[in-house]
Amino acid sequence: MLIPHDTRIALDTVVDLMNTAPQGERADELADLSELHDFLRAHEVSGVGDLGPDDLRAVREVREKFAAVFSAPEARIAAPLINQLVAGAGTTPQLTDHDGYDWHVHYFAPGASVADHLAADCGMALAFIVVAGEQERLRRCEAPDCGRAFVDLSRNRSRRYCDSRTCGNRLHVAAYRARRKEAAG
Repeated sequence: MLIPHDTRIALDTVVDLMNTAPQGERADELADLSELHDFLRAHEVSGVGDLGPDDLRAVREVREKFAAVFSAPEARIAAPLINQLVAGAGTTPQLTDHDGYDWHVHYFAPGASVADHLAADCGMALAFIVVAGEQERLRRCEAPDCGRAFVDLSRNRSRRYCDSRTCGNRLHVAAYRARRKEAAG
Protein backbone atom coordinates (compact mmCIF):
# COMPACT_ATOMS: atom_id res chain seq x y z
CA MET A 1 0.00 0.00 0.00
CA LEU A 2 1.48 3.31 -1.10
CA ILE A 3 0.92 6.03 1.49
CA PRO A 4 2.19 9.58 0.89
CA HIS A 5 4.43 11.01 3.62
CA ASP A 6 1.86 13.52 4.86
CA THR A 7 -0.79 10.82 5.23
CA ARG A 8 1.68 8.58 7.07
CA ILE A 9 2.57 11.39 9.47
CA ALA A 10 -1.13 12.06 10.10
CA LEU A 11 -1.81 8.35 10.72
CA ASP A 12 1.08 8.22 13.20
CA THR A 13 -0.38 11.28 14.92
CA VAL A 14 -3.84 9.66 15.13
CA VAL A 15 -2.37 6.52 16.68
CA ASP A 16 -0.20 8.42 19.14
CA LEU A 17 -3.11 10.68 20.10
CA MET A 18 -5.39 7.69 20.70
CA ASN A 19 -2.68 6.03 22.77
CA THR A 20 -2.63 9.01 25.17
CA ALA A 21 -6.10 8.00 26.41
CA PRO A 22 -6.37 6.40 29.83
CA GLN A 23 -6.64 2.65 29.60
CA GLY A 24 -6.60 0.13 32.43
CA GLU A 25 -4.03 1.34 34.92
CA ARG A 26 -2.48 3.76 32.42
CA ALA A 27 -3.33 7.39 33.22
CA ASP A 28 -4.43 9.99 30.68
CA GLU A 29 -1.31 11.30 28.97
CA LEU A 30 -3.15 14.49 28.01
CA ALA A 31 -4.02 15.42 31.57
CA ASP A 32 -3.02 19.06 31.27
CA LEU A 33 -1.97 21.77 28.82
CA SER A 34 1.75 21.07 29.23
CA GLU A 35 1.19 17.49 28.07
CA LEU A 36 -0.83 18.77 25.11
CA HIS A 37 2.02 21.17 24.24
CA ASP A 38 4.52 18.29 24.49
CA PHE A 39 2.37 16.11 22.23
CA LEU A 40 2.01 18.85 19.60
CA ARG A 41 5.73 19.65 19.70
CA ALA A 42 6.69 15.96 19.40
CA HIS A 43 4.44 15.61 16.36
CA GLU A 44 5.55 18.91 14.82
CA VAL A 45 1.97 20.16 14.55
CA SER A 46 2.31 23.53 12.83
CA GLY A 47 0.32 26.72 13.28
CA VAL A 48 -0.57 26.18 16.94
CA GLY A 49 -1.11 29.41 18.84
CA ASP A 50 -1.88 29.90 22.50
CA LEU A 51 -3.76 27.00 24.03
CA GLY A 52 -6.30 26.97 26.81
CA PRO A 53 -8.46 24.50 28.72
CA ASP A 54 -11.06 24.50 25.92
CA ASP A 55 -8.39 23.33 23.47
CA LEU A 56 -7.44 20.46 25.77
CA ARG A 57 -11.08 19.41 26.13
CA ALA A 58 -11.64 19.65 22.35
CA VAL A 59 -8.55 17.56 21.53
CA ARG A 60 -9.71 14.89 23.96
CA GLU A 61 -13.10 14.86 22.19
CA VAL A 62 -11.37 14.44 18.81
CA ARG A 63 -9.33 11.60 20.34
CA GLU A 64 -12.58 9.83 21.31
CA LYS A 65 -13.94 10.27 17.78
CA PHE A 66 -10.79 8.74 16.31
CA ALA A 67 -11.22 5.80 18.68
CA ALA A 68 -14.77 5.34 17.38
CA VAL A 69 -13.42 5.15 13.81
CA PHE A 70 -10.91 2.46 14.84
CA SER A 71 -13.71 0.55 16.54
CA ALA A 72 -16.06 0.73 13.57
CA PRO A 73 -16.55 -2.81 12.22
CA GLU A 74 -16.98 -1.72 8.60
CA ALA A 75 -16.52 1.21 6.23
CA ARG A 76 -20.25 2.05 6.19
CA ILE A 77 -20.00 2.80 9.90
CA ALA A 78 -16.56 4.47 9.80
CA ALA A 79 -17.39 6.77 6.87
CA PRO A 80 -20.06 8.90 8.58
CA LEU A 81 -17.82 9.22 11.65
CA ILE A 82 -14.95 10.47 9.50
CA ASN A 83 -17.28 12.74 7.50
CA GLN A 84 -18.50 14.30 10.75
CA LEU A 85 -14.94 14.89 11.97
CA VAL A 86 -13.75 16.46 8.73
CA ALA A 87 -16.87 18.56 8.09
CA GLY A 88 -16.94 19.79 11.68
CA ALA A 89 -13.35 21.00 11.30
CA GLY A 90 -14.23 23.27 8.38
CA THR A 91 -11.72 21.88 5.93
CA THR A 92 -9.91 24.13 3.50
CA PRO A 93 -7.35 22.09 1.54
CA GLN A 94 -4.07 23.90 0.94
CA LEU A 95 -0.99 22.67 -0.89
CA THR A 96 2.14 23.65 1.06
CA ASP A 97 5.84 22.90 1.58
CA HIS A 98 7.16 24.05 4.93
CA ASP A 99 9.56 23.13 7.71
CA GLY A 100 11.68 20.91 5.47
CA TYR A 101 8.77 18.80 4.22
CA ASP A 102 8.14 18.34 0.52
CA TRP A 103 4.79 19.30 -1.00
CA HIS A 104 1.81 18.07 0.98
CA VAL A 105 -1.78 19.05 1.68
CA HIS A 106 -3.14 20.57 4.87
CA TYR A 107 -6.87 20.22 5.22
CA PHE A 108 -7.48 22.53 8.17
CA ALA A 109 -8.60 26.11 7.63
CA PRO A 110 -6.13 28.93 8.32
CA GLY A 111 -6.44 29.94 11.97
CA ALA A 112 -8.17 26.66 12.90
CA SER A 113 -8.09 25.47 16.48
CA VAL A 114 -5.67 22.68 17.30
CA ALA A 115 -8.60 20.25 17.61
CA ASP A 116 -9.90 21.23 14.17
CA HIS A 117 -6.37 20.97 12.79
CA LEU A 118 -6.08 17.39 14.07
CA ALA A 119 -9.64 16.47 13.05
CA ALA A 120 -9.15 17.75 9.49
CA ASP A 121 -5.66 16.43 8.69
CA CYS A 122 -5.91 13.17 10.61
CA GLY A 123 -9.53 12.63 9.59
CA MET A 124 -8.54 12.89 5.94
CA ALA A 125 -5.73 10.37 6.49
CA LEU A 126 -8.31 7.96 7.92
CA ALA A 127 -10.59 8.72 4.97
CA PHE A 128 -7.82 7.73 2.54
CA ILE A 129 -7.45 4.40 4.33
CA VAL A 130 -11.19 3.72 4.07
CA VAL A 131 -11.29 4.79 0.40
CA ALA A 132 -8.43 2.39 -0.35
CA GLY A 133 -10.49 -0.44 1.15
CA GLU A 134 -7.92 -0.85 3.92
CA GLN A 135 -9.95 -0.06 7.05
CA GLU A 136 -8.99 -3.41 8.54
CA ARG A 137 -5.48 -1.96 8.94
CA LEU A 138 -6.80 0.29 11.74
CA ARG A 139 -6.28 -1.99 14.72
CA ARG A 140 -5.92 -2.43 18.43
CA CYS A 141 -3.16 -4.52 19.98
CA GLU A 142 -4.29 -8.07 20.67
CA ALA A 143 -2.15 -8.45 23.79
CA PRO A 144 -4.62 -9.10 26.64
CA ASP A 145 -3.47 -6.20 28.80
CA CYS A 146 -2.67 -3.63 26.10
CA GLY A 147 -5.29 -2.45 23.59
CA ARG A 148 -3.10 0.33 22.14
CA ALA A 149 -3.97 1.53 18.64
CA PHE A 150 -1.78 1.01 15.58
CA VAL A 151 -2.02 1.00 11.79
CA ASP A 152 -0.99 -2.33 10.31
CA LEU A 153 1.20 -1.46 7.33
CA SER A 154 2.52 -4.99 6.84
CA ARG A 155 2.15 -6.35 3.32
CA ASN A 156 -0.20 -9.16 4.33
CA ARG A 157 -2.09 -7.32 7.09
CA SER A 158 -0.81 -9.81 9.66
CA ARG A 159 0.40 -7.54 12.44
CA ARG A 160 -1.33 -8.33 15.74
CA TYR A 161 0.57 -6.31 18.33
CA CYS A 162 1.30 -2.62 18.76
CA ASP A 163 5.00 -3.35 19.20
CA SER A 164 6.62 -6.65 18.39
CA ARG A 165 9.48 -5.93 20.80
CA THR A 166 7.19 -5.55 23.82
CA CYS A 167 3.71 -7.01 23.48
CA GLY A 168 4.59 -9.48 20.73
CA ASN A 169 7.78 -10.67 22.40
CA ARG A 170 6.15 -10.96 25.81
CA LEU A 171 3.34 -13.14 24.46
CA HIS A 172 5.66 -15.27 22.33
CA VAL A 173 7.91 -15.89 25.34
CA ALA A 174 4.89 -16.79 27.48
CA ALA A 175 3.64 -19.23 24.82
CA TYR A 176 7.11 -20.76 24.50
CA ARG A 177 7.36 -21.25 28.27
CA ALA A 178 3.89 -22.79 28.37
CA ARG A 179 4.84 -25.25 25.61
CA ARG A 180 8.07 -26.16 27.41
CA LYS A 181 6.22 -26.66 30.71
CA GLU A 182 3.60 -28.84 28.99
CA ALA A 183 6.29 -30.90 27.25
CA ALA A 184 8.20 -31.36 30.51
CA GLY A 185 5.06 -32.29 32.47
